[in-house]
Amino acid sequence: MSVSGLALHIRNSTESDTFDLAGQNVTTVTTNIEQAFREALPIHDTMIRLTFITGAGKLGRSKYDENCAKAVTAALRSVGYEDDRTASCVIECAGSFKLQHDTGKNLKTVVVFPKIATTSESDNGDGGGCGKNNQNITKNTENLLLFQPGSPEEMIALSPMTHFSMMIKTKCVSWSSKKYAASILVKIENKISDLEHRLMEGEALDDNEQKFYDDISIDELKEKHKIVKNLMLAHFEADGNITADEKDTLLEQVANRLAVITNNLNEAKIEKKPKKVTKLMTAKLKLDERETMLKKLNPKPPQALKHQKSIEKLQTELIPLIKLEDATKGRLLSVKETKTLARKDEILEEIEQLEDSSRGWFEEDASFELRVLLSRKMSQSKAGRKQSAGNKKTNSTSKKSTGNVNSWISSSTASKPKPYKTSAGKKKSTGSGGGIFAAMMLDDSDSN
Repeated sequence: MSVSGLALHIRNSTESDTFDLAGQNVTTVTTNIEQAFREALPIHDTMIRLTFITGAGKLGRSKYDENCAKAVTAALRSVGYEDDRTASCVIECAGSFKLQHDTGKNLKTVVVFPKIATTSESDNGDGGGCGKNNQNITKNTENLLLFQPGSPEEMIALSPMTHFSMMIKTKCVSWSSKKYAASILVKIENKISDLEHRLMEGEALDDNEQKFYDDISIDELKEKHKIVKNLMLAHFEADGNITADEKDTLLEQVANRLAVITNNLNEAKIEKKPKKVTKLMTAKLKLDERETMLKKLNPKPPQALKHQKSIEKLQTELIPLIKLEDATKGRLLSVKETKTLARKDEILEEIEQLEDSSRGWFEEDASFELRVLLSRKMSQSKAGRKQSAGNKKTNSTSKKSTGNVNSWISSSTASKPKPYKTSAGKKKSTGSGGGIFAAMMLDDSDSN
């Protein structure tokens, strides 16, 4: 089926359906998914489940591109869909997807609950439509984009203050993601201000806008914004906990502000405005100091995945299975070996699910893929060391037990091999930061 053909087939779905992506490469999959889901499906008042088969067990694995599932999820994110492992076939879950593993059929799937649009506009001329009773899940207004059901934006806006701080700490793991959360809060504050202005002008709000206005406290939004800024500042106060990319972003931000202030300073000197010159000189001095401190800051590697420990345990379990698979190549497997190796596919699937569920809010694909790559290297390295330690212990036991058997039996005080132990020292990292970065957590308007 051609690219446009599959996309059209998906868009014409009026009931739950399954699509097999066997034989399609990443480019084709990405194009199909983006074309199919870029706009809401022309369905109204009901939700459907669209299942995409992206992988299979050992016998069918070669039919699917190894990056098929990632291509589907990346394409869905690019058109505004959210990953929600709790999503179900209800209207409230429109615009979400989840990864599943059908253990019975041994298939890997991505289940999509599409954005749906009412047909009220097209029905206005023939009288057969649902009219105002239709529920338009994807009405193109800014407030509904901020409140996609179950989205991070909705949770940031509506979560109670008692849970907000911990939620941001666990969901926005990096400085960059916290910065994005802060921008979301600014966007919501601006929307509320706009609605207030319209109300003051005597303009009536529609039902969605009125609900948006009624559900949110502007005071709570400002308090949440303050919390996020403090959490951003904590990245520096702790131990300079920013990555190399984040450091480059901050340096670029400081350089841009310096350029503006320097230009304004030169103009103020020409215009002979001493008070303005003094004010701009103070601002420039602070920015110079920030730039110096930033350049001295040693960036940290990306944060480990949320489920790193579980992934490492699975990697350790995986090593002997890989060795068994290599050792049995070229011959018929026994029933026991077949059952044992079946666990290998399950482990790989579990690792992939743990990786996907470790993704933080507002985390860019490049940043997440780098964290996954580092996680794999770390877990494989630790698993290899554990396997090596186990081999040393086994070899030690084997050598002692293959000596003089009679003397070993007759000696009641024969020494037993000591368990193999490893120890690793920990160094407490230190870094610069602190108050000098406080102003950097502010928006450009605040800094100015």
